[in-house]
Amino acid sequence: MGKNNFFLYKKRPLVRKDNVIYYGYMYENVVAMLTIKSTHKVKNLDIGDDIQIQLISTDPKASPQDVVIKHSEKKNLFDALDIAEVWIDRYTKKLKN
Repeated sequence: MGKNNFFLYKKRPLVRKDNVIYYGYMYENVVAMLTIKSTHKVKNLDIGDDIQIQLISTDPKASPQDVVIKHSEKKNLFDALDIAEVWIDRYTKKLKN
């Protein structure tokens, strides 16, 4: 875990509240919001098997229709996180150019 006690995935924090996981740094231009829409049991653990991914702007001045930049769905959390990482990387590189 990082100095702020967040779990990290590929050097970015993961923050979970109920069935929503935020991935990325809130001080950057975008973060990913992953919503676990359904789960299945493996032993005593609930495993997410339908994940909605949204790349969202952190700009407080963004209009409601401009907040969600991209969206998709994946069948497991790891695929969803990998897509989210690519989206964040591409978007932040695009802004630097």
